[in-house]
Amino acid sequence: MFGLSSILVLLIWLIPIILVAKSNRTQGNEKVAWLLLIVFVSWIAWVFYLLLAPIKQTPTH
Repeated sequence: MFGLSSILVLLIWLIPIILVAKSNRTQGNEKVAWLLLIVFVSWIAWVFYLLLAPIKQTPTH
């Protein structure tokens, strides 16, 4: 069945998904787009998320 290493790899793969899902930096469709990128591209997309999100600044008024 699953060994400890398989569970560890799954957890490492899930970390960026969980962090973006809980983040307040993006909302709505932008968050969904980032999550899909992370699922399909993984850690590289998460690094871009940290550098670029949010793509569009929301007014603070």
